[in-house]
Amino acid sequence: MSNMPAFGLGTFRLQGQVVIDSVRNGLEAGYRAIDTAQIYGNEAEVGEAIAASGIARKDLFLTTKIWVDNYSRNKLIPSLKDSLKKLRTDEVDLTLVHWPAPDNGVSLEEFMSALAEAKSQGLTKQIGVSNFNIELTKQAIAVVGKENIATNQIELSPYLQSRKLVAFLQQEGIHVTSYMTLAYGKVLGDPVICSIAERRQATPAQVALAWALRLGYSVIPSSTKRENLASNLLAQTLQLTDEDMADIAALERNGREVSPEGLAPQWD
Repeated sequence: MSNMPAFGLGTFRLQGQVVIDSVRNGLEAGYRAIDTAQIYGNEAEVGEAIAASGIARKDLFLTTKIWVDNYSRNKLIPSLKDSLKKLRTDEVDLTLVHWPAPDNGVSLEEFMSALAEAKSQGLTKQIGVSNFNIELTKQAIAVVGKENIATNQIELSPYLQSRKLVAFLQQEGIHVTSYMTLAYGKVLGDPVICSIAERRQATPAQVALAWALRLGYSVIPSSTKRENLASNLLAQTLQLTDEDMADIAALERNGREVSPEGLAPQWD
C-alpha cells in the first residue's frame, strides 16, 4: 500500500513570490505535504521556501510531476534530476507522470518503465500517475505492477465524482488523490454545500474537502491566503453525517474543469 498523506498543499498556478509565500504560510500553518510539477514553473521557489522554513526534509512529503515533453527514456530521469536540484533535495517522495498524452509519440510502456527506473535509482520513493482513465491505468499496471502505483491523481469534486474510475482504483488498491476538489471555487457557492456548512458551523471549502477525505481520498487544495490555508486544514476534523454525504453525492454533474486536448485520455 502506498504511504500517502491525506492532506497536502497544491501549488498549481502559483509562481514567483506568490508561491514562496504560500508554501511558507502553509508550512507555518502545519502542512507537511507539498505538491508541485515541472510544468508549474515553480519548483525552485518551492525548494527555496522549504529551505527557508528550517523544517527537516524527513518531515516533509514532496510530490512532483514529469511533464509530457520529458517522457522519453533518455529525458525522464535527467528531467527529474533537474527537478530535484530545484527542489534542493536528493529524492522526492512521489513522482507522477502528469498526463497520459496519448498523442505525444512516447509509448506508455516507455515512460512507465523510465519512471520505475527513477525509483530504482533512488530519485523518488514512490511513483504514480495522474489523469489516467481505467484502460490506461490497466496498461500502467501491466508495465510496473499495481503495488508500484502509489496513486492516480485525478480531478474530483462534488460536481465530478468519477465513481466508475474511483471504484476501479480502490479495487486495485491504488490510492486516489483529488485535485480541483473545489472545482475552481464553483462548489463554494453551491446551496447544498453552503447549507451543510451552516449546519456544521464550517466553511463551504471545509465541507467539500471533508467530503473527499471521508471517501478516502487525499486532497491538495491551494491558497494564497494564510487564513484559508489554516481554515482548509480544519476539514480534517469536520465530521460529515451520512445524510450530508448523500446530499453531496447528489451534486454529480460531470462538471469537468480540466481536459487539455492531446494530453487527456478518453474519460470513463
